[in-house]
Amino acid sequence: MSEYSDTSIPEPLVFAPAHQAAQQLFVLLHDNAADPAQLELLKKNLMKAFPQAVLVLPYGPLRSEEAVHHWFDQTELSEYNYIGRVERALPDLIRYVQEVQAHFELTGEATALAGFGQGATIALEASLAQPDLAGRVLAFSGCYARMPTEAPPATTLHLLHGENDPIVPSSVMQSVHKQLAGLGGDSTLDIASSVGHELHEALLKQAVYRLQTCVPLRSWKDALSELQSRMASDQPASSVPPGTTLH
Repeated sequence: MSEYSDTSIPEPLVFAPAHQAAQQLFVLLHDNAADPAQLELLKKNLMKAFPQAVLVLPYGPLRSEEAVHHWFDQTELSEYNYIGRVERALPDLIRYVQEVQAHFELTGEATALAGFGQGATIALEASLAQPDLAGRVLAFSGCYARMPTEAPPATTLHLLHGENDPIVPSSVMQSVHKQLAGLGGDSTLDIASSVGHELHEALLKQAVYRLQTCVPLRSWKDALSELQSRMASDQPASSVPPGTTLH
């Protein structure tokens, strides 16, 4: 079982439809040094727009003495160990999402990962590490651990960012969006003016709008079939040089 079963970590918060089977799954991932309460406004917006969805808000598997939660070890974090620590955090999260999908009998196509800050980083990297994990990713004020050298084949990425974000500059997200486009990825980018590193109402509304109106570039079935064919022929996804650390 994953670290999420640790008795020292609270159980994930789960909000499911009362009188019908869930048709969609949203997994909401908080920022570093936070907890699911940080995502309350996002939760409310999604529940209102998608009443048929189940929302799950796990706690980061590491808890500090200040009773805040982290997705990976923050001790002496640097550009030299950042990527490795993010990668080591992915298997437990991926396994947990798959457990929730199985419990509610929902597929990756019906799943969206939504994260803020480092939660967005974890969501983006998880969708790349496990291509059939989620049909959508909402990345608020966060980006990949490094510049991507491939794009998730079956996931539509919605990048939502503040123009004045002091932690992850909006220019970085513009570069990531351009890179994803060059790799054949399916992504949108929305930058809110005069907004910093925050879950601003303008970004929350835009996220719902993107989910309700954006049609994926390719079907889930075709995208995964193409990936399987590529893996069978052992063809690399991209010849782009390794990326640089982004955080």
